[in-house]
Amino acid sequence: MPAYDTAAAAPEASPVKILIAGGFGVGKTTLVEAVSEIDPLRTEERLTSAGVGVDDLDGIESKTATTVAMDFGRITLTDAGVVLYLFGTPGQERFWFMWDDLLNGALGAIVLVDTRRLDRSFAAVDFFENRGLPFIVGANCFNGEQPYTTEEIKAALHLRDPDTPVLLLDARSREDVRGCLLSLLDRLITRARVTAPA
Repeated sequence: MPAYDTAAAAPEASPVKILIAGGFGVGKTTLVEAVSEIDPLRTEERLTSAGVGVDDLDGIESKTATTVAMDFGRITLTDAGVVLYLFGTPGQERFWFMWDDLLNGALGAIVLVDTRRLDRSFAAVDFFENRGLPFIVGANCFNGEQPYTTEEIKAALHLRDPDTPVLLLDARSREDVRGCLLSLLDRLITRARVTAPA
């Protein structure tokens, strides 16, 4: 995988919109914050008693806030000649109506999954598979836990495309997140070459 420089943007850098999606509490806001070269835009609100019985906090009992619109960050990959604009989707089901709007203009996505709660990831995977948007799966290993291999995660998610990359990462690690973004770019470039007219 190429080692791209993430220095300041060159004027000719091309903008690329990337979605960071996944279920409730998988680490999307954390991922955007970890890699953004600007102070990220966050639309978090505190969880209140109104969410009792609506928001499933099983396994994430310490969570105190949630994204209600989107997260936004930016990272420049100078050697690749691109500026990635990262849009984190809200994870709660009642906000999923915004996903189609956020999808507009996006070239690809990272579907972030929680290895402790893989069943919460099916809807996000289905969303991108049904809309034909290229994506990779980032398995967020909380506290360094790796209960499953990438092959086990791929099998559990029943990915339609067997070539969809599944990467283990810590969403708090800039290098891990950068590696996922580069993997997604490689996938987008490969797909563009395959579909380009001869």
